[in-house]
Amino acid sequence: MSPFSLEGRKALVTGANTGLGQAIALGLAQAGAEVVCAGRRDVEETLSLISAAGGKGAGLKLDFADPMVAREIFAGQGFDILINNAGIIRRADAVEFSEADWDDVMDVNLKALFFTCQAFAKELIVQGKPGAIVNIASLLSFQGGIRVPSYTASKHGVAGLTKLMANEWASKGINVNAIAPGYIETNNTEALRNDVDRNRAILDRIPAGRWGQPEDIAGTAVYLCSKAAAYVHGAVLNVDGGWLAR
Repeated sequence: MSPFSLEGRKALVTGANTGLGQAIALGLAQAGAEVVCAGRRDVEETLSLISAAGGKGAGLKLDFADPMVAREIFAGQGFDILINNAGIIRRADAVEFSEADWDDVMDVNLKALFFTCQAFAKELIVQGKPGAIVNIASLLSFQGGIRVPSYTASKHGVAGLTKLMANEWASKGINVNAIAPGYIETNNTEALRNDVDRNRAILDRIPAGRWGQPEDIAGTAVYLCSKAAAYVHGAVLNVDGGWLAR
């Protein structure tokens, strides 16, 4: 069997209704995993793509506005892959940023991520099973950005928690890593791509000379969940066309 195969594995992908989450869910299914697609909105499009590719998937409604919403979903369900992709962003100048916008983003992007990982790891440890966690970080896990204070804080936190959890769980056979996507062609970046000047400035900074595709992130997620990455622990892997190297 290929070291990149996920045959016999079962994954939960959060925020799987569109964009990166959808691409990752499809990629895992194409690699052989059974994929449960979680979202606060309908995931039928993602399930249709998985079915068309000959994969196996199911849907699950989860709204991480409640950071503890996933605490009971892993027991006895056979999951051994967790992709924490769900996230939100709020924009305002730091001097005007509201407590509500701070709390909402931190709850979804950081608190929910940690307690979902905790519930997942507890179940694997009880079962004595190995597994893999992939957290979706950001270029703003390394950079400051502007007008997104809670998002930047949360994504720095994701990078730190990824390393912390890897330190504690690597010896138990649980690989914990993160992907930091660069500028990816999704609905969330459509406004940037439609702004001629902003689009050109972004492309000029990317050594690869193009926006990333969701599939670029999906392939990396498949790798990090596979036996090929068995000795990869605590990495925050930037998939950015060379943005951070520039």
